[in-house]
Formats: sequence, C-alpha cells, structure tokens
Amino acid sequence: MRSRIAAIAICVSTLAPGVVSALTVRTLSGSAIGMPSTFVRASDAPRSTFERAQLDSTLDSVFVSSEVAPERIETTRTLLTELEARRTDGVIVVDLPADVLFDFDKATLRADANPALAKAADLLRSYPQAQVTIGGHTDAKGDDAYNETLSQRRAGAVADRLQSAAGRALNAQGFGERNPVAPNTAPDGSDDPEGRQKNRRVEIRITPRPGATG
Repeated sequence: MRSRIAAIAICVSTLAPGVVSALTVRTLSGSAIGMPSTFVRASDAPRSTFERAQLDSTLDSVFVSSEVAPERIETTRTLLTELEARRTDGVIVVDLPADVLFDFDKATLRADANPALAKAADLLRSYPQAQVTIGGHTDAKGDDAYNETLSQRRAGAVADRLQSAAGRALNAQGFGERNPVAPNTAPDGSDDPEGRQKNRRVEIRITPRPGATG
C-alpha cells in the first residue's frame, strides 16, 4: 500500500500547480482494488475552454497541406506578405487595386502595373496544381451592365497576363459591383471615395490542392 501512495505522490508532484490545486488525495487502509473510482470537480477548479484557432488570419496557415515545394516556402511567404494576401476558407486571396492596374474606365493594363503582376505571377509558380480564378470588381458608380462588362474585361486582361506563369488557362469572371469589400457610401448616404477605391479591384483566388507536392 505504501508503494501505491508513493506512486500517487510522485504523479501529483509532476502536475502543474493549477491542476494540483483542483485535486484531493487521501490515503486508505487496506487495498483499493475493486473499489469504484469517482471524479468530482472541485468548485474552485480552473475551467477548460476550447476555441477555434484563427488560421484564416495568419499567412503561416497557407502552407498546411498545400503544394508549396520546400525550397519555395520562404519566397512564397515573402510574396504573400508583399501582396497583402489573406486566407478565406482555405482559399488564398490577393486583391490587386484596379486603380494601379488600369486607367480610369479602361481595361488595358498600365505599364506601372508590372511589378504587382510579376509578384502575382511568381506566387502562382508556388501552386502549380492549384485552382486559380481571376475576378474583376467595380464600385457602385455607373450602370450595372456597363460595370459588369468592364469588370469582365479587366479580369480577362489580368488572366491573360498571368496564365503563362500559371502554366494553364485561368478562369476569369466579372462581378461588377455585386461583391463589395467596403461601403460605397457613408452612413449618411454621401459618397465614400475610399470605400469605392477598395471595391475597384481584381481578385486572384488560389485554392491549393491538399497533400500535393510542388
């Protein structure tokens, strides 16, 4: 019986102080074999809680079960940071401001758009088997049908530029003003130029294939 008590004491001594304070240990006379075991929570014991990890908010999560080759992980991490990529439901999203890519009301890529497009092209090389879609978006000013057409032409221009780097044809779709990421107007109904600027964008969505290798 003394050996059992000693074993209990050793086990308890290895526990964290917060856990030990929630336990009550007592000695018994005779053998404990065959006695029912019961566990009662102490009233002042610390409470355990479980919360969903915020993987979508960190760039590190994009490498989990993805197809990024080991030698490209650091390069990819740098590109994701510089392009201000975000992750949503397992999809890597890169927003390229339309005002950087195109002149007003145009769908021809500007020369000074090349640095951002070069980084996006390099990022796609890290995901050679991923599904990639290009979405064009506008603000809420102007005719709906016109905005739809303009966003489609802009998405197509970016897709044409990036598909050689991707090594495959890219799906391009225009959404017009349907999927804003910011308000187009202020709460009082007045124009919100900053919000509209955020909505004018071309969105690159990369869905890595889980378990693939580069």
